[in-house]
Amino acid sequence: MIFSLKKLVPHLLVIVGFIALSLAYFNPVLKGKKIYQSDIMHYIGMAQQQKEFAKTTGEETYWTNGAFGGMPTYQLGAKYPHNYIKKLDLSLRFLPRPADYLFLYFLGFYLLLLALKVDYKLSALGALAFGFSTYLIIILGVGHNAKAHAIAYMPLVLAGIILTFRKKYIIGFLLTAIALGLEIVANHFQMTYYLLLLVLVLGLTYLIDAYKKKVLPHFFKSVGVLTVATLIAVGLNATNFMATQEYVKSSTRGQSELTINPDGSPKESANGLTNEYITEYSYGLWETFNLFIPKFKGGGNREDVGKESATYKAYINLGASPIEALEASREAPMYWGDQPIVEAPAYVGAVIIFLFVLGLFLVKGRLKWWLVGGTLLSLLLSYGKNLEVLTDFFINVVPLYNKFRAVSSIQVILELCVPVLGVFALVRLFNDFQNNDEKLKYLKYSVLITGGLCITFLLFKSTLFDFEGLRDARYAQAYGQPFVDALIEDRKALFNADTIRTLVLVMLTAGVLYFYLKEKLSEKLVVVIVAILIVFDLVSINRNYVNEDNFRPARLVDNPYQPTEADKEILKDTEHFRVLDMSSLGQSQPGRAAYFHNSLFGYHAAKLGRYNDVLDFYVYRNNMNVLNMLNTKYIIIEEEGQILPYTNREANGNVWFIKGFEIVDNADEEIRALDSVDTKEYALIQKSIFSTNGLKKNYSLDSTSIISLREFKPNYLKYETDNTFDGFAVFSEVYYQPGWISLLDGKEVPHHLVNYVLRGMEVPSGKHTIEFKFEPQVVKTGSTISLASSALLAILICAGLFYKIRHKQEVD
Repeated sequence: MIFSLKKLVPHLLVIVGFIALSLAYFNPVLKGKKIYQSDIMHYIGMAQQQKEFAKTTGEETYWTNGAFGGMPTYQLGAKYPHNYIKKLDLSLRFLPRPADYLFLYFLGFYLLLLALKVDYKLSALGALAFGFSTYLIIILGVGHNAKAHAIAYMPLVLAGIILTFRKKYIIGFLLTAIALGLEIVANHFQMTYYLLLLVLVLGLTYLIDAYKKKVLPHFFKSVGVLTVATLIAVGLNATNFMATQEYVKSSTRGQSELTINPDGSPKESANGLTNEYITEYSYGLWETFNLFIPKFKGGGNREDVGKESATYKAYINLGASPIEALEASREAPMYWGDQPIVEAPAYVGAVIIFLFVLGLFLVKGRLKWWLVGGTLLSLLLSYGKNLEVLTDFFINVVPLYNKFRAVSSIQVILELCVPVLGVFALVRLFNDFQNNDEKLKYLKYSVLITGGLCITFLLFKSTLFDFEGLRDARYAQAYGQPFVDALIEDRKALFNADTIRTLVLVMLTAGVLYFYLKEKLSEKLVVVIVAILIVFDLVSINRNYVNEDNFRPARLVDNPYQPTEADKEILKDTEHFRVLDMSSLGQSQPGRAAYFHNSLFGYHAAKLGRYNDVLDFYVYRNNMNVLNMLNTKYIIIEEEGQILPYTNREANGNVWFIKGFEIVDNADEEIRALDSVDTKEYALIQKSIFSTNGLKKNYSLDSTSIISLREFKPNYLKYETDNTFDGFAVFSEVYYQPGWISLLDGKEVPHHLVNYVLRGMEVPSGKHTIEFKFEPQVVKTGSTISLASSALLAILICAGLFYKIRHKQEVD
């Protein structure tokens, strides 16, 4: 026991060091400040209604009316019963945000390298290289928390898989089940999908190796163990997994029924996202060198080039004051790559890239090949439309690939693989498998490749590149060609400075390794120096993009929106209605209106597909017929700098009886007819729905008939009706079949899809009570599975510990 504790001490010290580093980098959290993240600000607005509902009632709602006319909360932080893996996740993220995610980066990568039998000192060094990788820090700055969350658990999943293949079946099984459960709970399926691609590369490499070594039974036994672990991990997250799978079919990620675009042109048929949308953010071929030279392509869209820059002087020449010129020069458009928007370069680090190249020579076997395979696959797929043959193959053939956009983000796999191979270059350098002369030869090759690239770029930059950006033509039109010439001059200056910087770091790292091989430096000192170089290399770049300026007082972050006079006026109205915010404030902050009202807009990557169609066809074009149908009682407008509420007295209200139907053949006809149908008198319905449910084409209206909303909550609506004749009511509520049940006098009855996006119900004559309840069966079923999976995992953990203790006693 004493010996075991002694062995744990170095690891505990490393973990304490990770905590200290995480807090040091994000030190404003120690002063009570919080990081301001634009995406999280939008999320706070979107999730405000469900948050307030939970606070008031103590219950969770799985539907919100706050945004996009109404949608499930499955992808808005919904909390599910028996989600014990989430409780474990929260325990691991005990540090203030975003220090918690940085700590997870460090910890997961550290455990991966330990699983690969790397010494704890080099494991810690590798963790620093991974955790401080620029892209991983940048996503914390902008608020891609779910993405960071999922990336942080990737190394831990790989650690479990590798331990299993190393015949550590029990610990490998348990770690894989827990780690993959944590990975899924992060709720960023795109990152998890990319991890799956890397696991397939790893598995293929291990399969080939097992075949060569004639140990296929062990390989398939390991696969079997990992399959069971995967099933348990999925079971732990069953509710979220099942709810998401159910929702995705109705979302913008599912199959659309439309065959036309808003302008009438043919719509690209796709069971998922369109090629154009998927590949909008495609990495440029030359941008590859951003991984090695941070501002090879200028850095980000907004770079601080300072007072000595050509851009500053250009602003002065245009008539700007020194203060105005300085402010503008702090957001100079330096990026000249192929992507529409780039916050910062996806810089992996000059030091670690150099070590990666060295690892290509020093490291042999299956480890090298799955890391190189993962790196190449990640890089090639990130090119998107710049490598159409491969991208189109994956979109059209590989299952689920067409569900995700921003292909450049697959580089997270590369950012994981490169530091692993870089660390193993040091592992091989420090061992005796090769003589020092051979190591010196490979060190020389690595210097020639990496240093040679830097020198080539410095000598031939004007021949190779024009330094012109995608928007330069606009700048020339707005400010004149001399302004663009100034931008190009500064881009060249950044290119030179960072290329020289990378060359210096390469030579310093190579020099340290050279002196080690010449027995002038000890191994421990080399590890310390290389670690310092890595941290300096990455942190000095990262601080340009995420620093103290990103933090605000906690109260401003927790409550990012303050009501305008228009909001205050609308909030006096206690009825149930929707709001369209057309002000500049609402347009720049799409989650803002949802913070205070039931908004037609919002901010989400996967809206309900049909509602999104209505947005594209009509709402964005201010079509009043459709806005009335959606019960848009208030429109927030801006006049002469004042934000004002306009009361729309033509809104249809919450519910109304119609005279009859206009029957259409398909979704195309239905959405086109929304422009002309009088939604107060008639409803559109597809022929298949009309005929299947035995509905009447026309209904009698009585001026004395009443139907009104009496009670409303996000997940519950109650209406009372009193009508002389049988009628058909249209409810201004978004149709979503899975989960919403409708009741007439307490008895469940069907409701139907009408007007492309709304609910409708046949109502018999007389006095009745109608209720809509959102009670998704998927949550009940999923929660039961999660409970069973958690219990099974707990039993297996106890059994595994019992076996290990008993086995150790027998050995002793």
